[in-house]
This record gives sequence, C-alpha cells and structure tokens, in this order.
Amino acid sequence: MNDIHPFRAAAWMSGSILGFSSMAVAGREIGTALDTFEVMTYRSAIGIFTVLLVSTLAGTRGQIGTRHLKVHILRNVFHFAGQNLWLYALLLIPLAQLFALEFSYPIIVALTAPLFLGERLPPVRILTAFVGFVGILIVARPWAAGGLSLGLVAALLCAVGFAGSAIVTKRLTRRTTITEILFWLAVTQFVFGLTLAGIDGDVALPLTEDIPWLIVIGLAGLIAHFCLTRALSLAPASVVTPIDFLRLPIIGAVGMALYGEPLEIWVFVGGAVIFAANLINVQVEARSRRVAAVTVT
Repeated sequence: MNDIHPFRAAAWMSGSILGFSSMAVAGREIGTALDTFEVMTYRSAIGIFTVLLVSTLAGTRGQIGTRHLKVHILRNVFHFAGQNLWLYALLLIPLAQLFALEFSYPIIVALTAPLFLGERLPPVRILTAFVGFVGILIVARPWAAGGLSLGLVAALLCAVGFAGSAIVTKRLTRRTTITEILFWLAVTQFVFGLTLAGIDGDVALPLTEDIPWLIVIGLAGLIAHFCLTRALSLAPASVVTPIDFLRLPIIGAVGMALYGEPLEIWVFVGGAVIFAANLINVQVEARSRRVAAVTVT
C-alpha cells in the first residue's frame, strides 16, 4: 500500500462499527418473533435485491459467475452456521460478551491457515493463540456461577463458523470479485434459510413492526463489511484493527443503555487480551510481508 490515509480509514470504520452494532440491536429487538432461520431468509432476500441493484448501478453485475460455485457454497455453509449461532447467542448473553468472544475468530484463522491455505505457522502464532485462549477464558468464565451456558457455547461456536468462512474467503478473493462473493453469500444463505425455516412446514411471516428491524439486519451487515473493506484499502490492518476494537466498549454502552446490561470488567479485560493477540498477529504478518517484499526487490 503506497498511500496510507488513517483518518479516512477511521471514518469508514465508524460506519463499520455502526453497522455491526445496529445489526445486534435489530436482532435483539426482533427477539423470538422469528427464529434464526427465518431471520436469515428475510435478511438474505434483502441482500440479493441490494447486491443486484448496486452491482447494476456500478456496472459490476457482469462479474457474477458460477465458475467457483462449489467454493461459494462451502464458504457460506460456514458463514450460515456462524451467523445463526450469533443470532441465537444474541438473545442469551450480554451484547459485550458476544462481541468479545466473536473477536476470537481471527486467532482460529491464524492457527488453521497453515493447514488450509499452505501458510507457515511461526512460533509467534502459537503463542498468540495461547494468549487469545486465555482471553476467551476470562470473557466466558466457565468457572463462574452460571458456568458454560448455552449462550456462551453458541458464541464460541459462531467464532469457529466465522473463521471457516474467513479462510474460504481468502481462497475466493484470489480467484474472483467482491461482487460475486456478496451475491452468492446472499443467494446461498437465502436457500439455506428457507429450507431450514420451512422444514417443519411453517415459515412465519414478519409482523409489521418487525419489518424495519429486518431491513436494518439486511442492510447493516452489507454496509459494515463494505466500510471495513474500504478502511482496509486506505490503511493497513495494523491501523484498522485497533479502531475495530472500539466496537466492544460501544456495544457495551449500548447494551447498558437499552437493555440494562451490566458493564462487567472481566468482559473488557478478556476482550483486551483477545485484541492484543490479534494485533500481534497482524503486526507480525505485516512485518513478514515487508521483509518478503524487500527480499524480492
């Protein structure tokens, strides 16, 4: 990256943080009116419409193809599982706790990338994975009075799902465009959601008061990921990642203001430990790339 624009990147990251936080609030507001499969069905339908509209206006609709369809399906199996578990955990544990545990997925990616992407596994990755695991234990606190609850298990498993999605996405970005990735993300998850929502022969229609929240869920995720991508195009991950961590205190404040959730110090301590492990990984990777570039030159 020749030109680094940290302030512009920070502005785009504010959109990403707003998008992810809005999606969490909307998911909490829908509550149990719709199950997670139904939410994913309606969200994906909105996503299909949005991707087709934007790609048509931008002139990128012709980039959508079927050459890598099997890889898209694999990616979205992971993402669909992770997103459903995230929506499920959203109703069971505090927002800040869910976001802190979600931050653990890059550590899983760093550990498994050598196996699936042929990347090296330097000792520092093993060390940061251990540090990240300590952070996860601090956030989850399975030894506390509540133990390892169903909500915590769902949050931990959603991180595994997001990690699997991220690994396959890395493979896809080497072969195809973001327009194609987003299109098949929406289409495959619409099919998955509709199939599983209708497996009992009963797909609930949203109530009038739920429709605005579904629109927020449908658009907020796309906007958040778009803003994150734009931020990464303007500044390296070592700059963007610390800004992204602001999601944790912000969503903690939102949870306290809207739902009376306590601001538990151990969630923030554990989240900071997980963040530190992620940041070390990012910095080590950036240093390795700089060394490789100098060597090639």
